[in-house]
Amino acid sequence: MHLPCLLSSFLLFFTILGQNLSFSVSAINEVQSLLEFKKGIDPDPDGLVSNSWDRSSIESNGCPKSWLGIFCEEDSGFVTAIVLDGLGLTGDLKFVTLNGLKMLKNLSLSGNNFTGRIVPLIGTLTSLQYLDLSGNKFYGPVPAKVMELWGLGYMNLSSNNFTGGFPTGIRNLQQLKALDLHSNGFWGDVGNLLSELRNPEYVDFSSNLFTGGLLMGSQNLSSLANTVRHLNMSFNRLNGEFFSNESIGLFRNLEVLDLGLNQLTGMLPSFGMLPALRVLRLSSNRFHGSIPFEFFGSSMPLSVLDLSGNGFSGVVQNINSTTLKVLNLSSNALSGSLPSTLGSCMVVDLSKNAISGDISAIQSWGDILETIDLHSNALSGSFPENTSQFVNLASINTRNNSLEGIIPPELGSYPKLTTIDLSLNKLKGPIPSSLFTSLTLTSLHLSGNQFTGTIPLQNSHSVQSLVVSSDSPLESLDLSDNSFTGDLPPEIGNMETLKLLKLGKNSLSGRIPVEIAKLNLLEHLDLSVNKFEGNIPDSFPSSLHIFNVSYNNLSGVVPENLRGFPNSSFFPGNRFLIISDLPSSPNNAGGVIVDNRQHRHMKSGLIVAIILGSFGAITMIIFVLVAYYRMQLQEHHGGDGFSGQTTGRDVTMRRFTRPTLFKFRKNSDPPPTSLSFSNDHLLTSDSRSMPRQKESATEIAECGFSDVREGSSGSMMSNVPDNCPLTTGWKSSPGSPLSSAPHFTDSFISEQPATLNVYSPDRLAGELFFLDGSLRFTAEELSRAPAEVLGRSSHGTLYKATLDSGRMLTVKWLRVGLVKRKKEFSKEAKRIGSIRHPNIVSLRAYYWGPREQERLILADYINGESLALHLYESTPRRYPLLSFSQRLKIAVDVARCLYYLHHDKGLPHGNLKPTNILLAGPDLTAQLADYGLHRLMTPVGTAEQILNLGALGYRAPELATSSKPFPSLKADVYAFGVILMEMLTRRSAGDIISGQSGAVDLTDWVRLCSNEGRGIDCFDREIAGLEESPKAMDELLAVSLRCTLPVNERPHIRTVFEDLCSITV
Repeated sequence: MHLPCLLSSFLLFFTILGQNLSFSVSAINEVQSLLEFKKGIDPDPDGLVSNSWDRSSIESNGCPKSWLGIFCEEDSGFVTAIVLDGLGLTGDLKFVTLNGLKMLKNLSLSGNNFTGRIVPLIGTLTSLQYLDLSGNKFYGPVPAKVMELWGLGYMNLSSNNFTGGFPTGIRNLQQLKALDLHSNGFWGDVGNLLSELRNPEYVDFSSNLFTGGLLMGSQNLSSLANTVRHLNMSFNRLNGEFFSNESIGLFRNLEVLDLGLNQLTGMLPSFGMLPALRVLRLSSNRFHGSIPFEFFGSSMPLSVLDLSGNGFSGVVQNINSTTLKVLNLSSNALSGSLPSTLGSCMVVDLSKNAISGDISAIQSWGDILETIDLHSNALSGSFPENTSQFVNLASINTRNNSLEGIIPPELGSYPKLTTIDLSLNKLKGPIPSSLFTSLTLTSLHLSGNQFTGTIPLQNSHSVQSLVVSSDSPLESLDLSDNSFTGDLPPEIGNMETLKLLKLGKNSLSGRIPVEIAKLNLLEHLDLSVNKFEGNIPDSFPSSLHIFNVSYNNLSGVVPENLRGFPNSSFFPGNRFLIISDLPSSPNNAGGVIVDNRQHRHMKSGLIVAIILGSFGAITMIIFVLVAYYRMQLQEHHGGDGFSGQTTGRDVTMRRFTRPTLFKFRKNSDPPPTSLSFSNDHLLTSDSRSMPRQKESATEIAECGFSDVREGSSGSMMSNVPDNCPLTTGWKSSPGSPLSSAPHFTDSFISEQPATLNVYSPDRLAGELFFLDGSLRFTAEELSRAPAEVLGRSSHGTLYKATLDSGRMLTVKWLRVGLVKRKKEFSKEAKRIGSIRHPNIVSLRAYYWGPREQERLILADYINGESLALHLYESTPRRYPLLSFSQRLKIAVDVARCLYYLHHDKGLPHGNLKPTNILLAGPDLTAQLADYGLHRLMTPVGTAEQILNLGALGYRAPELATSSKPFPSLKADVYAFGVILMEMLTRRSAGDIISGQSGAVDLTDWVRLCSNEGRGIDCFDREIAGLEESPKAMDELLAVSLRCTLPVNERPHIRTVFEDLCSITV
């Protein structure tokens, strides 16, 4: 009897011993897994992980619970959670090392800077319930094995660099309540993904590349619609129609729906069956029709409604909702008058519509309003005086309407008002002084009205009594383009927080007060086109970036700390103003530019100057007569150009030595070619080797080069027709195995200098229209401007002209037959000329002559070479090869500029290629030229521009198949993708590349290499072996491939810009 008891005791003992040994082995394995995982984490400065994750601090049960972020089960000691959120950790994590954590339920690494890929082995962590990898830099595709995490209830992969199609099989995750994928590069049909979701409550797919529409059968949406409360699919590429009436009624629990920034179309269904909907954002789509009335009633608990940027029409209905707080209906086609009631709205934006009627309707609006934006409508009437109820108003914007009358003084007494913009109306009278005594107002814009009187910075009853205190919070003050008179009061110096001050285009007089230099935060100062006199005050703050006092009567010496600004900041006007220590300009349009010693002895040397000037004038007259006689003699002998070394264009030195540019043969058109408008690609024979085989072949054929005679430096290429440009020695891009056109060598160019003949009227006698207030000169001054030919394009001929003031401009003489009529041309030129951006070559003016061939546009001259030259310059090189980090910076610059053009201006560039990307300054800041010119062209001119892009390899496929091609935003993205490929490969888009699959162009070759897993073969060999950023190169390659996808899958430029900004070297 004792024997069975003894055996039972031994059996129990060994069982317990075995379990303990099992637990011990498991604990050892888990600790080892964590230590392997730790190896992927870089040492952090505070030692958060590196110091705490140590074997010496393990508990007796094997649990390392004293390690930072590690949690275990109390009994077994198994690791159940790794939580390292928001610690700023870095490293390349190896998820395969977590395979030993069999009881892991929570893996949360959000808010760090980890990189790495999710490996398929993560599917073995079957106990995982919570996965948060958000806010890191993980990349690559998500493996399908993730769909085997059956118990997963929360998955957040947002704000990473994941790419590829999101894997199918998510229907397996029956417990999933929250799925957040926003801000990645996932793509695929959103309908397929939505139909697989089972019982989620929170879904966020925003800022990805998902496509497809939402017109789905109710059977495919029922599982999602029954439970989802938050659904965000904004900023994707969704197209097609919205949910049907039947489908939208299934979302009974939906509280937030955000589908903004897509391409959804059609009319909206009824939303009356959504009793829980609080937030609805459908902005920047293509919806049309009327706005459902239930949005403004009391049947829905809607608090935020954003339908901006669509095509909705009809009138704005009265709002009776007691829950609606934010209403944005801007940028639609709404008409009628303003609603008489706004319910409980706090923010109302009805801007950029066609709403008309009297502005006085706002006096019936509620007292809880905080923001009113009505700009760019057709409102009229005067501001009502009885609006004292707006005690909570923080911002009011009625810019660009037709308002009349005066500003009611009560406007400045609102206790919370920070922003007022009433510019571009017809308001008149004096400005209420209450606007300057406000203790809350930070921005006051009243430009483009008819205000009169003085600027009320002083009390009218006492000069000594200040109205403006040093506590004034005003940061931005724009009173330009009005009719203000009198002095600028010295009390302007009390506005210590002022950053922008624009008083140009008024009739202010007197001296510029010295107190203005006390504005230590001032960044933008415009006092141009007034009647100021006297000296410019000293000691302006170093924060000043924009400065303009032109068109005044200032005198004296320009302060030293202002001499870094261009001459256009001071001239024209100010004829007695002196900029010291600069060479004198003989025909200075505005002032005197002399040396300090000349200034000291100016009075004593006046008589000598008059005598020398008279002698010089007589000499010049004689010289002109002799030159005219020689020119007539040359034409008599049948010459087409100037001969001799001192005339014509010295090609190798890039100098046009004739005294004036615009002395052309009458009734002759600027010659047409197929180059582009930029300071670089519009080349003559200046030894710039460019990789444009197709273009050079076309040009050579058109110009008919047959024989070129050798000669001295004064000889000319007499066999070149007048309507053909001199062509540089172009070559195939480096590394191209197959050249598609003949080329000339640089040595040939250097041995064959030539003159270039240009023809125009004797003088410019038409109208000169300025698009920038800082630029003023006459057509006559432009006629006599010394200049040099930069080259020719499909649009016309480009010159660099130097004005009397010393300012340099590029002048494009447009070809006959390509330009719209004057009214349309003027409208579009003003639109293009209003564009200002650090990465834009700004259009400054245009000239419209009496004859059809006299159409000119004037832009800034950029002292820099093009991206094409930096990429493809042949040896010996003048510039070092661009490093990968430089190329990435240039790509970000270009994307930022395109995003501004597309998003803020709604304008495609239309002619994007490396020769229109200029790199200026030591940091090679990219600046885009030639943007928007298709808006000035006839359909024939636009078609020719697009054909030219096609010949060079930058034309989007959809333009090639269109019967009426026209530049588009998505076509810009395609061209940019091709440029990114050129930057990575240093191969030209025009190259034909031979390989195993035969001859292909650049885009096909890059995509083929990427699909075969040998993307590294694409990279420029000159930098691929030197750079330590292969991952960044891969990421840039992925961006370029997405940009060249078919148009319905191609990303918006905003996505491209964000993707590029996320790439780190």
